[in-house]
Amino acid sequence: MTIICTVTNDLAQDQRMDRICTSLVRAGHEVVLVGRALPTSKPLPEKPYRQQRLVCKYLAGKRFYAEYNYRLWRTIRRWKYDAVCSVDLDTLLAGVWLTRSGKQKLVFDAHEWFSETPEVVGRPLIRGVWRGLARALVPKTDARYTVAPMLAGQLAEDYGVPFATVRNLPLATTTFSPAESPPPTGRRVLLYQGMLNPGRGLETMIRALAQLPDCELWLVGAGPELGAARRCSEALGCQDRVWFAGFRPPEELPAITRQAWLGLNLLDAVSPSYYYSLANKALDYVQARLPSVQMNFPEYHAIQQQYGCYLLLDKLAAGDLADQVRKLAASPAAYDQLVYGCVRAATELVWEKEEEVLLAIWEKLWESAPDN
Repeated sequence: MTIICTVTNDLAQDQRMDRICTSLVRAGHEVVLVGRALPTSKPLPEKPYRQQRLVCKYLAGKRFYAEYNYRLWRTIRRWKYDAVCSVDLDTLLAGVWLTRSGKQKLVFDAHEWFSETPEVVGRPLIRGVWRGLARALVPKTDARYTVAPMLAGQLAEDYGVPFATVRNLPLATTTFSPAESPPPTGRRVLLYQGMLNPGRGLETMIRALAQLPDCELWLVGAGPELGAARRCSEALGCQDRVWFAGFRPPEELPAITRQAWLGLNLLDAVSPSYYYSLANKALDYVQARLPSVQMNFPEYHAIQQQYGCYLLLDKLAAGDLADQVRKLAASPAAYDQLVYGCVRAATELVWEKEEEVLLAIWEKLWESAPDN
């Protein structure tokens, strides 16, 4: 089967799609991953699947989404393909156009509940447009999956069609506890890796850092909240203890993570998409045997109950976060217990096992194709 996967990013940082596309290639499929070229895009490394970037005039907003879907349709319609995998709602319109003849299959890979993200949920008109688009387009797909079981249930209820779950698990590694590699400064490193987007608790992290003189904060990533985070650190006088690392290639992340003492994944519950999420960074921390702070949301609570690898934060508040960090720093035994929980979870929460779920979905789709 020839599969075209479409995303709106520039492909360089998309580890989920790299794992998915690589697994599909190993299973015997031909895969093309299509993204977009940005002014800051760097050359892409060689992969077992083909990669293509599209150049757009607009970089954000409704004009970008309209232009990008048009360019996807105009480019891909000339290719030979058996299936399109539209990743997230912002590429699904093109997917529907490209498969409307009924000769090709359409798969929807929902990384998030698009209309309920922080950028959208507080804007009634924009949210209404995306919800209407989703309810019109998602039922036209032949298969659907998302990143967490509870999110799958919410999407199925919203769109009226079933969703499978393919968790965004990392590849297995032999990396051991970052505590074995103390940071050069001697301070405890609090690590956040990922997009610097609204609703990610970045200001809460910095305000907590101001109460924790023995810690420093590493923000590994970039995004629209970068400027606000810098200004917050300067206003609180702790900018010398915040490292804005920017985007780093995936191959550099393990070395950075090994120097951390505690991972952070803070989310604002005002976003239903975040409340039902299972963020890849929460699982990457586990694979690195790095204890981390997670919100006490359903998926993180379930993993904590099973493995004991997280500290759970009931409220997104700087004082609560600082208290959790201080208590953990004062109890080496409690920290070691979290590391042990990560070691247990790391052997099970791996992509090598999860890819079987993905391949089963595609195998069933392939068997139902008209020419098979």
